[in-house]
Amino acid sequence: MKQTRYYLFLLFIGVQLRGQTSTVKNKKSLFITPEVLIGKTMEANTDFPKTKLQTSFFVSMGMHSMGSDQQWAVELGYPKTGVSLGVTNFGNTKKIGFAYTIMPFVEVDLFKKYSERWNFNIAMGVSYLDTKYDADTNPFNRAITTDVNWSFRSFLYYDIVKRQKMDWRIGLGYTHFSNGHTRLPNQGLNSFLLSLSSQIGNNPQYINDENAKQNVTKKKSSEYYFSFRTGIGQNVLSRIFNDKKEVYSTALSMGKIINRTYKFGVGGYYRFYEHYYDHINDNKELISEQVPRFRKHPYRYATNFGVFVTSELLLGHVGIEFDFGFNIYKPFYKIDWQLSQGEFYNDKYTKLGELDWYYKVKRTISSRLGIKYYLFNTYKSPVNNFFLAAHINANLGQADFSELGLGYVYRFH
Repeated sequence: MKQTRYYLFLLFIGVQLRGQTSTVKNKKSLFITPEVLIGKTMEANTDFPKTKLQTSFFVSMGMHSMGSDQQWAVELGYPKTGVSLGVTNFGNTKKIGFAYTIMPFVEVDLFKKYSERWNFNIAMGVSYLDTKYDADTNPFNRAITTDVNWSFRSFLYYDIVKRQKMDWRIGLGYTHFSNGHTRLPNQGLNSFLLSLSSQIGNNPQYINDENAKQNVTKKKSSEYYFSFRTGIGQNVLSRIFNDKKEVYSTALSMGKIINRTYKFGVGGYYRFYEHYYDHINDNKELISEQVPRFRKHPYRYATNFGVFVTSELLLGHVGIEFDFGFNIYKPFYKIDWQLSQGEFYNDKYTKLGELDWYYKVKRTISSRLGIKYYLFNTYKSPVNNFFLAAHINANLGQADFSELGLGYVYRFH
């Protein structure tokens, strides 16, 4: 399942790039950006291995959307899109190692009314990390436990020198690597970095080409939609119950699409956790002591349902989605929390996670972040559309499970 998810996501990235490049009308808009980054890897846990300066090298390949007649490009002020490839040395090659990363990105202008030198870049993708946690040989690196991990970065850039063929830039940003709760421990690697880069390629401001500098008028529109999605994910229960099992989910939502670019809605979700079901059925840790009634209806108590609000940025064939939700029913999370936050020795719990206010907040609030690829270009407002998606689902901000999904959208014209 891990390898399947890995290759599917790489295919997903490739399809996304194809969807983005299909909007290019002028090859002069292409650019390449070599980038050097230095910074510090934060301690992921107590007694985390000591690190020296973190260093990274990235090469980003992308395009200016100037010249595109796509509504999303007009709405976002003609952003840059593309993919970044990089290698990261976390400052301790023996205990933390290297990360090899591929991430699609979107970059938009900031403060354009006052200056054309500020840019904000956000990217999300996958990474291969060559060094991970091992109970015997690397017990203090509890940040990473799997080879393939999610990766995320956000950077603020300032153009210190702007030229027709090259812009020199400095940047400040944040990166994150984790496996989306598919194996524990999973504290994640977080870093704060400084960047120096040069963006090589024709700057649209200097291109004397009517096609590259066309001014497309914003088109106001408003459409209602209905959507259905289903997915299959994976997670683990705790460091003792650390084998991966499936999470099955479905959701319905409805809302409004504004200017063919901004999608807002509300909905409800249903999930079934295989880990919860098996733990109840097998009468494992804490079941007979705290919730013996669960054994009469293991399927019921292994489920979760709730409501959510959703927001999505539509970029042609691609959507970037964030959901914020509330769990109405998730009875097993009390056991989940006590086990996942507990302390143990020789596979026996010595202390359980405390059912404090933080537990109550995380039991209640859910979140979801991911990328979609639509079969039909959303700019064309198709009545029927289908999508493939990859998401991280979380309890508040802590990963719950990673998921691949399929979905359908109907637009009311």
